[in-house]
Amino acid sequence: MHAESSTWLDLGPLAQLRAHPASAAILTDVDGTLAPIADRPEQASVPDRVTELLERLSGIYGLVGCVSGRRAVEARRLVGVNEISYAGNHGLELLLPGDYKPRFDPSLQGREQAAEEFVASLDSEALATTGLRLEDKGPIQALHWRGVENERLAEARAHEIAADAGRAGLEPHWGRKVLELRPVGGGGKGAAVAALLATDGVSAAVYAGDDRTDLDAFRRLRTLSDEGELETAVCVGVASPEAPPELAEESDLHVDGPAGWLAVLEAMAERATDS
Repeated sequence: MHAESSTWLDLGPLAQLRAHPASAAILTDVDGTLAPIADRPEQASVPDRVTELLERLSGIYGLVGCVSGRRAVEARRLVGVNEISYAGNHGLELLLPGDYKPRFDPSLQGREQAAEEFVASLDSEALATTGLRLEDKGPIQALHWRGVENERLAEARAHEIAADAGRAGLEPHWGRKVLELRPVGGGGKGAAVAALLATDGVSAAVYAGDDRTDLDAFRRLRTLSDEGELETAVCVGVASPEAPPELAEESDLHVDGPAGWLAVLEAMAERATDS
């Protein structure tokens, strides 16, 4: 499906959600979608206006949730809204409103430390030489190279590590200047979307994301629609210079960066209130 260029004034595909907010879900990626991309994950910040708006939307729509590559508790801390749901570690964790600890995907059982053990076997000095930075996310281990002195060299080393990880029984996943090593099977943003939409009474949903991993969520949303589980499914691509070309091709709406997605959320809150 090809994208339509969209601003907050052109929300035709979202009409069903705005008309019946109590039976609609708003699902969103975090980094690059709610928060501008930062050189390091710990430097990311969700604007106060976004936090306030998500809290407001949670009182209007049947489900509001964030789907993130971060740990679920870290995504909740970053976004700052306890009343919404979080799927963390690309769907391997679910943190629902009122939960203090995440619920792990049952497929992880017995393999929670596989990625951590693999990364521990790598030559730490060689990693430091290339500038690759390790992010420990428990069952998922991430290697970042954004902003390093020689990004091409770091990425080449990341490809070597990915090949070794695959031979060790792990599943490499590529993001925007990041390699994630995960246990094989389970998780994925598509699975996260399906888990969150298991909520009774939800018949329409929108998902917004900016990266290759979000395409998995787009495709699961469309599958749920094709199978009759959803009456309406809307995929919003959040544009950036680093976004994969498939993002625009598979989006129903295409917005300009986190500010464009914020404008859509603003309009959805206002029009749902007025309807």
